[in-house]
Amino acid sequence: MSGETLAQSILNGLMAGWIYVLVALGLTLVMSIMGILNLAHGELYMFGAYAAYYFCVSAGLHFLLALVISMLLIGAMGILLERFFFRPFRYGEFWPTVIIAAGLMVLLQTTSLVTFGGSTKVVTTPFPGVITIAGVTLSWERLIVIIVSILFVAGLFLLIHRTKIGQAMLAVSQDLEAASLQGVNADHISSVAMFLGCGLAAAAGSLMGAIFNLSPFMGSFALMKGIAVIILGGLGSLTGAIIGGLILGFVDGIVPPLLSVHMASLIGFVVIILILQFRPQGIMGHAGP
Repeated sequence: MSGETLAQSILNGLMAGWIYVLVALGLTLVMSIMGILNLAHGELYMFGAYAAYYFCVSAGLHFLLALVISMLLIGAMGILLERFFFRPFRYGEFWPTVIIAAGLMVLLQTTSLVTFGGSTKVVTTPFPGVITIAGVTLSWERLIVIIVSILFVAGLFLLIHRTKIGQAMLAVSQDLEAASLQGVNADHISSVAMFLGCGLAAAAGSLMGAIFNLSPFMGSFALMKGIAVIILGGLGSLTGAIIGGLILGFVDGIVPPLLSVHMASLIGFVVIILILQFRPQGIMGHAGP
């Protein structure tokens, strides 16, 4: 493998890793605060990609503005899902929420097929061109995806650890009853968690949609990777989601040029199995946000 190919593979790994992180952080927020596994998370990722596509291509907005609008819309959609579908069954009602989420997954995927059609769609890259660093040529679009993803993750951590609403989210994730006794409104916190989690899924879908084709079935891959990341990193741990996402991202970025895409998926799951043999609770174990 040449130096330029290796550098490009590392860049691809970083890009994939940070996208996985965004997806996994959304899943982790909802799981740690509401106690549910949102199987419809991949479809929200897909809807976010399509929303950005239409605002960017059809409405002619700049891609970054379309991305923000997509995040707000899908975040608001998440609030509605939490209020009308998940709220009666959260906090320990695991299987009812899984069944509801599976039904929503099918409903949203069918809705996307009817609304968007089955053919793939392409967003003309909003960041054309390349940059040369130390003789290595790298694409601007992948660098921008990495930078934007890191900014979103940093913003989430600042929100959680530096704001009152973030501290309330931490309190609910650690002890719901004690947080309620201190005056924390659990319903409000659940809505915030769904808004943030679904917004992050929309961001991930929008960023990936700017590089790859859009399809009504693209959410299945995102959900699979997101679940793999939170298992690897440790259920409920945001830091673990970052570590797990970057590990799987590097595997998916570096292995394909050496072997194949299918081998990358296989090796990724082998890595998960090996780590879980020594750390059954995941890399960071169970923790709050």
